[in-house]
Amino acid sequence: MQLFVAIAYSQIPSGYYNNAEGKSNSSLKTALYLIIKDHVQRTYTNLWTDFQTTDKRTDGKVWDMYSSTSNFTFVTDQDTGSGGTVEGDKYNREHSFPNSWFGGVQSSPMYTDLFHMYPADKLVNNKRGNYPFGETAGEIYQSNSGFSKLGNSTFPGYSGVVFEPADEYKGDFARSYLYMATCYEDKIASWNYTGTVMLNQTSYPCFQNWAINLLLKWHRQDPVSEKEINRNNAVYTIQKNRNPFIDNPLFVEYIWGDRMDQIYTGIDAGAEVTAVRAWSSEKGVMITSPEKAVVCVYRIDGTLIASEQIQDQGELSFAEHGMFLVKVLTDKCKLTFKISK
Repeated sequence: MQLFVAIAYSQIPSGYYNNAEGKSNSSLKTALYLIIKDHVQRTYTNLWTDFQTTDKRTDGKVWDMYSSTSNFTFVTDQDTGSGGTVEGDKYNREHSFPNSWFGGVQSSPMYTDLFHMYPADKLVNNKRGNYPFGETAGEIYQSNSGFSKLGNSTFPGYSGVVFEPADEYKGDFARSYLYMATCYEDKIASWNYTGTVMLNQTSYPCFQNWAINLLLKWHRQDPVSEKEINRNNAVYTIQKNRNPFIDNPLFVEYIWGDRMDQIYTGIDAGAEVTAVRAWSSEKGVMITSPEKAVVCVYRIDGTLIASEQIQDQGELSFAEHGMFLVKVLTDKCKLTFKISK
């Protein structure tokens, strides 16, 4: 069972995204690129230690997004070049955006950028290889309990072999890919290696149409979680840059989605990440909202299990345990949070 860490309020520096205001679609992407492109470059060895801060579960174990059965201990279970022939034996350093797509080990700083680097079960990681993300029935390979799958694509627009992560992490990986397309806007058009079937060798929109549709779907269906917020803050402490699509998920819509014809004014960022928050509690979910808010809690399958009107701070109690979507509607914004109880 994966464990969610307690929420940490957003640590966006004051004015961090000011230069993005007044922009739309490609110009907004360029503005974000200029904000996040300069960052501290890590070494490949650094990542082992970095993961102990960025990817630690509340029980102290390694947070693995490829396997549901792994229970790795930091250092003790890290890959040393042997083992990992069965699931749950070793974890290694996964380029969720395959390094062969941008040139491999000699390509800096992409090769060690923490925003697409994750600890992952060695066996499942090796099965994934450099196949693109996608959706599949998993006829080639499935990890324990079918958590991750490898097989022919069932998503419209592409029929090749793809790797499908668990639903609860699809948004995480989508926002990692959109970060890579933005942080390396000056380089991505030249990434023309075998296997880059998701890319279209442009600086904007960067991705093939089917890939944009896939990433938008995953981003929308799997909203930013407590885990992502905390990881974004942890990576910022190390690299000194941020993933803007975690800080303000609406940036995705302004650049690739249904707001491409609108100008970003900066108002959404405040509402999205600071004014309204929801996080798991012992009884259910805690919500803070300066405005009167209607709060609804849904199972992942869309079934409504609780609802209430809240202002300032309140707790919505429910008996069930598992993964839930919390939708908060005020006069100024409509937000969705993903929590685990």
